[in-house]
Amino acid sequence: MITALNSCPSKTKCMKKITLLFATIAIAFALHAQTNTQPGCFPFPKTISVTGSAEMEVIPDEIYVQVDLREYKKKGEEKTDLDKIKTHFLASCRAAGIPDSNISVASYEGYNMSNIWRRRRKDPDLLSSITYQVKFNNTRLMDELVNRLDDEATNNFSITRTSHSKLTEYRKQLKLMAVKAAKEKAIYLSESVNEQLGAAITIVEPEESRTSDILSERYKSNVALKEQTSKDYYSVNEAGVDYRKIRLRFDVKVLYALK
Repeated sequence: MITALNSCPSKTKCMKKITLLFATIAIAFALHAQTNTQPGCFPFPKTISVTGSAEMEVIPDEIYVQVDLREYKKKGEEKTDLDKIKTHFLASCRAAGIPDSNISVASYEGYNMSNIWRRRRKDPDLLSSITYQVKFNNTRLMDELVNRLDDEATNNFSITRTSHSKLTEYRKQLKLMAVKAAKEKAIYLSESVNEQLGAAITIVEPEESRTSDILSERYKSNVALKEQTSKDYYSVNEAGVDYRKIRLRFDVKVLYALK
């Protein structure tokens, strides 16, 4: 370019040549881009996008219960203190077959320990309380414990959440089933228009949908591990009715190329 400028008889002619050169380059790039957008150059000119789903129901084997215990005083009797209540509660848990590892302290009145004892020094008759979290494997153990609790000391007994020890394994299994369901759907849809299914282009990992409620018909999945009816909402065994089931569901989106 330096040589070209030096050889130009005038600056005006040189600028015209430079402008023409840049215009030629721009046109070449435009033609190249237009060529690449033609159907024959796009790697996946025909695609099909499908959604696969899978669901299952599991009976919780981890049921977390909150038990609130409180000191009490009957008329004409001394107050039943917290140490005695705690001792009785832990003994009741062991007698019901609940291991110590499944029992933990959730709170003392919602305050820290120093605050409780400071208040107790000011008011010796203050009724303190303690909250335990107990993990059960089934409802039969829950009934066992309830029958052994001190009714006067028990202020609350409620289920806070449920889970399953193999939840991670079940999630993986359902995701794989959802992807396979998506492929089966893509095959018969592509065949219906006389096309052949190609390679998978993208797979969007599904988000988990977990509920204990019965789903309506429009939420039924492509794949289920067992036929589900309203009577399957709870598990019925020799011990009676167990806690309601957890329903897991995954929906996966897959984009396939068509050959």
